Amino acid sequence: MSTVQGESKMNTTTHLIKGSSDFMTAFDLVKPQMAALDVLMKAQLTYFEPEIREMAEFCLDSSGKRIRPALVFFSGWKGPGVISDDLVRAAAVVELIHLATLVHDDIMDGADLRRGNPTAVKAYGPASSVLLGDALFAHALFLATQFSTTEVCAVVSDSMRKVCAGEIVQTLRRGTNLISKEDYNRVIQLKTGELFRVSCLLGTRLTGQNSEVVQRSAQFGNHLGIAYQIYDDLVDFFGDEKRIGKTLGTDLISGKMTLPLFALKECLSLDEQKQLELEICGKTTPQLELRLKQMKTFGIFASVVKSIDFEIESARAQILPYQDTISAVPLLLSLTEVLKAQVGALKA
Repeated sequence: MSTVQGESKMNTTTHLIKGSSDFMTAFDLVKPQMAALDVLMKAQLTYFEPEIREMAEFCLDSSGKRIRPALVFFSGWKGPGVISDDLVRAAAVVELIHLATLVHDDIMDGADLRRGNPTAVKAYGPASSVLLGDALFAHALFLATQFSTTEVCAVVSDSMRKVCAGEIVQTLRRGTNLISKEDYNRVIQLKTGELFRVSCLLGTRLTGQNSEVVQRSAQFGNHLGIAYQIYDDLVDFFGDEKRIGKTLGTDLISGKMTLPLFALKECLSLDEQKQLELEICGKTTPQLELRLKQMKTFGIFASVVKSIDFEIESARAQILPYQDTISAVPLLLSLTEVLKAQVGALKA
């Protein structure tokens, strides 16, 4: 393929992502890689003991958007339809870690449904589910040992610890007024930014990029993950219930302080701040309708969107210098446009 033809094909590929209004459509580009991931994930069931194999399959069938595996594939992009066994294995590792965290999240949240289906804790109870999550974590590490370098296992185990630490901090702060905005930023960096970071790191590293590119790609993933989590927190107050498949205001009801609530609190009088704190602490009934009305009055939507935009621009700045030399970069940059379109689709 000539250089001109290659650039033309890449421009067309990038345009397809930019024209996407959601992540699922953007990920159409990596359907062959996702299909290979499905095959590998199903093959992992044979490694689980017969007594828990059905439980493991239950979790594997509950996968959602698969954003993290997609980041592995995009950051390690070699061209349409090009499938790398190492990238597929790395994608399986990060997806198993993500699934394990979801199992544990649902236990702590007491959630009965996820994406319209029963959660593991609903199906098997909290005691069995926490151990099931541990088994998924353990198998992710087992897969990470299958690479020719120990670096993957070291990176993945470090990331797993950080993700768990983020969940622990959030759990300890939930239902209290002890959490600060700095605590919130730290939690979302550990819980969400970290696994986005390691997904981009692995994809770039496994395709042989130099250390500077690997680190910049990793930081891109970190900032994108933080932006995505803030967006998800915004959806909890400004999303469409029918489209997102859950009731609005669950963070307020469960006592979880997120950026929209921090922004609202800063706009309230001292007496109103104390009332909001009582709701967060579970000492009074959450006034969801009032809080939604106040958020619209004080322009909280626009305030939070500024934070999302800041993280997106920080992500883009990390890899912009390579947009003309590394084929993966335009694709990763286009994903930031998809996230911005998702934010824009929300109603203030």
